[in-house]
Amino acid sequence: MATALVRSSQRILRETVCPAALGPRAVGAFGCWSFPQQAKRCLLTDNIVQLQEFQQKKLEAGFSIQGKKDEYFRTIEKKLTKNRLIFKDELKTVLHLCQTSDDVELAKKVVYRYHADNRNVSLEFRFGPLFMRLCYELNLESTALELIKDKALHGFFADSTSFNILMDMLFKNGHYECALEVLLEMKNQGVRFNSETYILAFAVCYKLNSSESCKICTTLLEEAQLKGEQLPRRALCFAVASALKQNDVMKAQSFYSQIMSTESRVCSNLKILLQVASGDLEGLVKSLEAISKTRASVCVKKPEFSISVLSTAREKLENDPGLCVRFEETFAKLQTLGQLTPLTLDDLLCRTPHTKMHRVKPLWKGRPRTLRPSCSVLLVE
Repeated sequence: MATALVRSSQRILRETVCPAALGPRAVGAFGCWSFPQQAKRCLLTDNIVQLQEFQQKKLEAGFSIQGKKDEYFRTIEKKLTKNRLIFKDELKTVLHLCQTSDDVELAKKVVYRYHADNRNVSLEFRFGPLFMRLCYELNLESTALELIKDKALHGFFADSTSFNILMDMLFKNGHYECALEVLLEMKNQGVRFNSETYILAFAVCYKLNSSESCKICTTLLEEAQLKGEQLPRRALCFAVASALKQNDVMKAQSFYSQIMSTESRVCSNLKILLQVASGDLEGLVKSLEAISKTRASVCVKKPEFSISVLSTAREKLENDPGLCVRFEETFAKLQTLGQLTPLTLDDLLCRTPHTKMHRVKPLWKGRPRTLRPSCSVLLVE
């Protein structure tokens, strides 16, 4: 029975992921979903993309060959011409030396040769994420998409990180249909979805904003449940938002009920929209009044509400003068308490996660020479 359900959900995903089936984007039910058209935001944390670490390795690679990149590339080209083996460290160096799209063309040839020689060998090092970081840095999403879909390279990108980085790159640049193609390719190649994959997938469906993309959310959720996986809260928040934009209140409530912990800004704002959509205006005002009267410690983070989300609620309250007055009084209290934000719900959903800053390691060892006294000496003086 479970196997039949999985096959059925896979069929739905294949059918609904087809870009031609997505059709025109639906108009959102609320006016709080707007976002700057030029905004480019990624969803993965720095410790997954690892762009700084990758650029540090590029610097080290340049120093290791003493700046003779062209000479090194000519050596690699000769090996390709003579059909010689490409070694792991050589491919690493080539990928770290690439600075332009022309350089990447050579890197592609090296990737194909290396994979052809090692496709049946179990390798500890995964080159897929490394190549995707290179494409991420140089903004070569079309090249990354071309290679990850090429059957000749199946197995080279055998990890979720490679697909996630590419989906994040496509999401950042607004190519949501292509990101969905990558998701389907990931599924077809049998690469396991992880938490980041689900977040990206649901975010893409949210952006596409169609009945088909909302079906994909349901399919992915059902598949995860069959596998006994717990979806991350952020993924479920995107699913709730997708259903709300499609005016599917029951589905939105179902998605929201599966969120284990609703203690977040996004959840607080989604709950308001759920109450508005379901017509629970009395409950909405009561919950806001209770929050405005709560006297929490300074150390405790208070709920914060999007002004545009509350404006959506205000529009629904216009026909009930009594509730409208109570709402306006509560709105003023929340504003005084600093619990309102100008960020839209889209801003909150699509925020770029923050991670600890990584300091770039110096390429020299020991203490750097300087003519200036160190800060510690100045402090002593």
